[in-house]
Formats: sequence, structure tokens, C-alpha cells
Amino acid sequence: MKKIIVDMMGGDHAPAETIRGVLLAKEELDVEFLLVGNREKLEASAKELGVSLDGFEIVHTEVEITMEDDPISAVRAKQDSSMSTGLRLLAEGRGDAFVSAGNTGALFTGANLIVRKLKGVRRPAIAAVLPMTPPVLLLDSGANLTVTPEYLEQFSVMGSVYMKEMMGVERPRVGLLNNGTEDHKGTELQIEAYKILSNNPQINFVGNIEGNAVMRDRCDVLVCDGFSGNILLKTMEGMGKLMGSMLKNLFTVGPMTKIGYLFVKPHLGDLKKNFDASEYGGAPILGIAKPVIKAHGSSKAKAFKNAIRQAMNAAENDLTSDLTAELAILAERKKAEKAEAKSSEPTTEESTERNL
Repeated sequence: MKKIIVDMMGGDHAPAETIRGVLLAKEELDVEFLLVGNREKLEASAKELGVSLDGFEIVHTEVEITMEDDPISAVRAKQDSSMSTGLRLLAEGRGDAFVSAGNTGALFTGANLIVRKLKGVRRPAIAAVLPMTPPVLLLDSGANLTVTPEYLEQFSVMGSVYMKEMMGVERPRVGLLNNGTEDHKGTELQIEAYKILSNNPQINFVGNIEGNAVMRDRCDVLVCDGFSGNILLKTMEGMGKLMGSMLKNLFTVGPMTKIGYLFVKPHLGDLKKNFDASEYGGAPILGIAKPVIKAHGSSKAKAFKNAIRQAMNAAENDLTSDLTAELAILAERKKAEKAEAKSSEPTTEESTERNL
């Protein structure tokens, strides 16, 4: 049975919703828990909710990292916070995965500094599962505002492993977010990345993907820089809420629309589910030595429970081992390509003869 370490103090609705989420997960999932947070606050909140935390192992911490804290400063100055303590417990082997809905930047920084990166990883990436049919893994979705083509290649490999092992997609299609489908479109970053991804046998690269095609089943993994990815993610979240609001207004215009609502109501649940990020619960930080899941800051109990489910699945599927194996293959191929390129360079004598 896997043990999930949970930051109970992170998120907009902590600790009430994190408590409710953990209790839901305990009912549905076969996992053990190690809760990290202020014991007094947790017990007081549980009492208000009319529930009990008896039977849960709790590591007491009095310090919290807030959403307003500077990520790097917070990790360094608040080493006894619930987030930093939880990451340290993960690094020490006290649990199999870690979940937090707290400050995204602090979690990313802490995961890098405390748990550390997998061997060969240049930059870990926050991989958000876009809630659509079928789901699309977007990375990076906010951690790395600037990237290189080599980073995007690693993102592609890691994203492919995740979709295969966690989502059961046998040959994940990898797309590159761009402003056109042609191979010459985009900035120098996208143009060079297109060439590199096209020549990588480890991935199933399907080319550039425009923003309006993301929802049309064009790829399973979508790679980009964190700046573009975060804008796309937030835009889609906002569009989902707008559509829900528009549908609600549409069905309350008059008597006829209210009657129509009765006929379509059974199907609206499925539509809402396709846009509901809480169905997946959180975003894994791929490239870290052990599973770290970032739950949405506004997570309610259902979303937090599903983030825990995601952490459990990552631990049970030994995701980090699969990532390590594929990244090692990538590193060996890059090493061979570099050696081949060097061997094809003309020697000093050859260069002199050509010049003559």
C-alpha cells in the first residue's frame, strides 16, 4: 500500500477542503496518509466539519507558505513550513508521493531543491491535464517561462511516458504549440524545436498545433514554454466557466427553454465533466525524482481527492522509473549524435588542403 504525504495547509480553502478531500480519498482509495500541517488548526477545522482525524498520522508544523510569498525566498526562509516539511519527508522516503495545493512557484522550487531532479533532466515541467475528450497533457504549463528546443524535447519524452503509463495511450501523439501548422512558422525556438522533435524516434511527433485545434483531438501531448502554456491553460479554464454561465442563462430565458432543459439535463453533466479540471485534480511536476502533484489552488474536496488519486497512480505505476529509463535513452542518443557530428568534422590537415 502506497503512502501519500499531504500538505494540509496549502490552497485557498485549506484546511477545511483538504481535510474533506483526504477523507474522501480514504473512503475510495487503498492508500495510507501522512498529513503535514498545524495540528491545532487541523483538529479545530475537523471539529467544525463534524469529522475526525483519528487514525491519521500527523506531522505538526506551525509555519505556512502563503500564495503571496516569493517562491525562492519562502522555500529558503520557511524550511519548517508544511510544504517544505512534506517535500523533505518525501525525499527521506517517508512516503511515496506528495500532494499540495499551495504556492505553485514555491512547490516547483522546493521540489527541485529538496527532492531533486531525475538524472539528466534539464528542467522539470508542470504538466497539466486539459479536461477534454480525449484529455491532452500540456507541458510546460507555467514553471519555465523561457525554454530551449532541448527542453521541449525532454518535455515531449516525459509527456509521452506519462500519457502511456497513466492514461493508457499506447502511442501518444506529440504536438508543438505554434501560431501555424507549417514547419517554418513561429519564432526561432519553435522552428528549431520542430526539427529536433521531427527527428526523435522516441516520440510520435505530429507537428505544430494551433490554439484553435487543441480541443479537436489533434494530439495527446502538447509542448510549449511555460508562459504560453499558462496563458492557454487559464484561457481554457475561463472559457469553460463562460460556457457554463451562458448555458445556464440560455435555459432560464422563459418557460419553453426551461422545458427544453428537462430534456437535455441528463447530458449536461457529461458536457460539464469534459471541462471540469477537478476530474483530474492536479498537475504532476515531471522530472522530479519522486512524484509531486500540484493541486489547483482553488481545489475543493473532489479536486483534492483526485489529486491524491493521481499521486497514488504515479507511485503504483513507478512513473519515475519509466521516466528515468526513457531519459537515459534520449541522453545516449544525443551523445551518439554529438560523437557522430564531431567525427564528421574535417581534421586540421583536411581543412588546410581545402584552403589550398
